[in-house]
Amino acid sequence: MTTRRPVIGIPCSAFTEAWYTPANGNSISYLRAVEAAGGVPLLIHLSDDSVVLDTLYQHIDGLLLAGGVDVDPASYQASRHPALEATDPAQDAVEITLARRAVADGMPVLGICRGIQLLNVALGGSLYQDIDAELPGALDHRASIHQRDMAYLAHPVQLDAASRLAGVLDCGELIVNTLHHQALRDLAPGVRVVARAPDGVVEGIEGAGAAYLLAVQCHPEELWAAADPRWRRMFDSFITAARA
Repeated sequence: MTTRRPVIGIPCSAFTEAWYTPANGNSISYLRAVEAAGGVPLLIHLSDDSVVLDTLYQHIDGLLLAGGVDVDPASYQASRHPALEATDPAQDAVEITLARRAVADGMPVLGICRGIQLLNVALGGSLYQDIDAELPGALDHRASIHQRDMAYLAHPVQLDAASRLAGVLDCGELIVNTLHHQALRDLAPGVRVVARAPDGVVEGIEGAGAAYLLAVQCHPEELWAAADPRWRRMFDSFITAARA
């Protein structure tokens, strides 16, 4: 194991509405979580140049797939639901390319919110495009948005006791924030569900093999510093894996 701080690639989201855009970037919360755990965050812009992406990929030790807009259903061969919100096929293309390569190489991968959805799609799974429309009776999975508080703890999540996630967090259940309207539908080959909400919505997946492959539906980057410090352990475990 090296003492060098591992570099964590974080693909950007695109911003196009302000007068000074287009721009690429991401929430500082992801960068701070990676830094606090001992990593060096590297934002990866949405380039359509394969040589650029390959060069950036060669400089990272781990991949963090962050939150963002809806995953385009064309990525999983589905038609668009009327409740589908904004998508970005360019972001999908970059992240799917990076995710597939990282998984194939055994590089540590951590997915958060959109990241769990993108990872599932990249590996062959599909999504519910809108929870309210397609899963009647489900919980309010946008409760933290409605409270205008990214760290608002909205509903419990039950963890698989035998999972990496439960071992890292050292618990079997916890309350999470929730800011999403899409969810995993058909599970991709090679991953397993390790966390669910009371309504059955998937809240966590892991790779079936030995490589570090973990994704959650909540936003722990908004929780680890104050609302629930246990989530710091997840970022620590990710950085430890990237350092190995």
